Amino acid sequence: MTAEYTPDPIDETLLDAGGGPLLLDFGTNWCGWCRRAVALVDQAVAMHPGLRHLRIEDGPGRRLGRRFRVRQWPTLILLDDGRELARLVRPAHLNEIEQFLGGGGTAR
Repeated sequence: MTAEYTPDPIDETLLDAGGGPLLLDFGTNWCGWCRRAVALVDQAVAMHPGLRHLRIEDGPGRRLGRRFRVRQWPTLILLDDGRELARLVRPAHLNEIEQFLGGGGTAR
């Protein structure tokens, strides 16, 4: 996990290969919604020690965001063994993120 959204390309084969639960966190470092959500996401992830978490910078020309059809930031996508289980857009409360991570449902 990193506190900043990384502009570095992610090897997409790692996403498809599996390896258990993975939280993709799409946004940008300058986005107000994203900056408000960072601490909440960090708290929720800390309650799930086996969960890998990647903050990925999204925007024009970013293929990974297009692959997952990200339209608003932040968008959280929960994968398990490369398969999308759930998606949460613009989380505003810790309990919302915790329910998303624990329930595996879709919250839009």
